[in-house]
Amino acid sequence: MSDLHKPAQLVRIEAEALLALAARLDGPMASDFDRAVTQIFDCGQSRARVVVTGMGKSGIIAQKVAATLSSTGSPALFMHPAEAVHGDLGMITEGDVVIALSASGETEEILRLLATLQRMGNTLISFVCDTQSTLATASDVALDCSVPAEACGLGLAPTASTTAMLALGDALAIAVSLRRGFRAEDFAALHPGGKLGKRLATVRQLMHSGDAIPRVDVATPMTDVIYEMSRKKLGITTVEQGGRLAGVVSDGDLRRLLERDGPDGLRRAAGEVMNPAPKTISAAEMAVRALHTMEEKKITSLIVIDSEKRIEGVIHLHDLWGTELI
Repeated sequence: MSDLHKPAQLVRIEAEALLALAARLDGPMASDFDRAVTQIFDCGQSRARVVVTGMGKSGIIAQKVAATLSSTGSPALFMHPAEAVHGDLGMITEGDVVIALSASGETEEILRLLATLQRMGNTLISFVCDTQSTLATASDVALDCSVPAEACGLGLAPTASTTAMLALGDALAIAVSLRRGFRAEDFAALHPGGKLGKRLATVRQLMHSGDAIPRVDVATPMTDVIYEMSRKKLGITTVEQGGRLAGVVSDGDLRRLLERDGPDGLRRAAGEVMNPAPKTISAAEMAVRALHTMEEKKITSLIVIDSEKRIEGVIHLHDLWGTELI
């Protein structure tokens, strides 16, 4: 088997294409890339969208670029260029930015769109391997995806070039999201399902709330405290005073009370037994943060409170098990 047909060598060819792309982004293409980021960012500020288009293998990469932009806070959609001239151009509106992918820069179906895009005044960003091509020349920004060689032994099938386009699309999407100040909370809101959604769940989504919250007043007798703890099955109860969190009574607090005072301890009120400084968390925090806090403090529950110390819920370690937060 020649080196050209060895799988490792094929991967090295694609890796070299990415290294060449990275070198251009650090050098001659840096200003063009920054302009593309600014145009996409400004598009989002005006509530316009990004429309990504490409034919064949480049079209498949274009779909992924559109998906990555959308998932990182830049509304985007894929438009098939062949369908565009039969009516799908209607999905482009004034102010939209169009990203066109074509290794040759001479893809007929894309070139047929240029006159319409120019007439509508849409900004055009292209991913091309030939910066002197028709598409590159017509673009507001042409980003160079040229590669030293394709991984295909015949040098024909788009391989290293589509890998470079994919990486460039990822870089563009992430750079725009950073400019936008996109946060983990924003990402979570766009990914509510699957394993990723579980990792990005908020405390509010997993906590016990409403009638499921164990609650007693500071004056509640310990016999009633025990009843509330047993009824709600969380191993604790919150203790309120004036509608705000005053403390927590846990199974451990109850055990230590009985070891110290025996049955006489049950004559006490919740306010005399409670821990007045329980660990708390905001409902807007990520659930993974709650898990890390419980592990660090070696506790099984956190009290969820608002800015005025009103109790909003309780999140228990069991609520986090099985949610694939780790």
